[in-house]
Amino acid sequence: MTRPDDGPFSVELELGGHLRIGGARLAVADTLALLRAVARTRSVQGAAAALGLSYRAAWERVRTLEAAAGRPLVRKTRGHGTTLTETGAALHDALSGAADGLALPLAREARVIRARLAGPLAAPHRLAVAVSHDPLLMEVLAEWGGAEVAVTGSRDAVMRLIDGRADAAGFHCGAIEPEAAGPPFSDLVADPAFRVRPLFAREQGLLVAAGNPLGLGTPADLRATKARFVNRQKGSGTRAWFDRLLAEAGIRPDEIVGYGLEEFTHQAVAAVIASGAADAALGARAAAERFGLGFVSVGWEVYRLAVGAALPGEALDRLEAMLAARLGSAPGYRPPSAA
Repeated sequence: MTRPDDGPFSVELELGGHLRIGGARLAVADTLALLRAVARTRSVQGAAAALGLSYRAAWERVRTLEAAAGRPLVRKTRGHGTTLTETGAALHDALSGAADGLALPLAREARVIRARLAGPLAAPHRLAVAVSHDPLLMEVLAEWGGAEVAVTGSRDAVMRLIDGRADAAGFHCGAIEPEAAGPPFSDLVADPAFRVRPLFAREQGLLVAAGNPLGLGTPADLRATKARFVNRQKGSGTRAWFDRLLAEAGIRPDEIVGYGLEEFTHQAVAAVIASGAADAALGARAAAERFGLGFVSVGWEVYRLAVGAALPGEALDRLEAMLAARLGSAPGYRPPSAA
């Protein structure tokens, strides 16, 4: 991982997360944090406070960096505070890019290490499953009892699996395939370290008051009637689907009343509408049925489960069987092959 620089000093990046510039050995994370804090707060004193350092300790770190680089990294300008010099900004950008570029490869290597050590070192543990919310799935997971479940948005669920914080991730991308949904979904399905299994298809649409008194059916109706909308949180598959519907209709988010009001589950948005505090939301038919709401279908999507390739398939076979047994009698659900 060593590559001599063409300048007057050498640069080495070590596997342990240290950077050698000239004769100095610096922690990449600490160096990046210091430069980032100076850039953000525009003062060394502000950077010190942000990092929990004394003012003197922060300046000592700056001077150490400058001595290693042989060039000033920060400058104080009257009326403008302290900013990064061109060299300081270049070092900040280089370290930031390196950190971003190494994140996924290191996560992959961590998974390989865990898999190799699973037998001799790992203690028995419950599966960690991160899932995007679904009413039927939550019922079945409670009955299954085979995992510690974290309910989060689809994007976060997939990221937890990719970086090793979960053994499995339940997610959906609306009426498009994961390959077309962009990162992290396209990265997930392209990575042979993971297996992606379809669990079920479900119907989503506009949840509205019983009888649909405002006659809502499309995003254009929401804009025209100024209906009070309640949204799902950023990063959820349902939120991404609604954003695509707005874009396809040429509607800006700020044209939808209540677009910024967020709830974290299908039951939560349904409850807000049932209480009379909102007029509409995008959500699962199952939530509309449970709260006695009206429902205007937008389409069907496939809800998928992704697992690490090293995870034994039988670990989740019972969960899939339990779900399959319920699909025929649950409104708004059907087998994934029928989507």
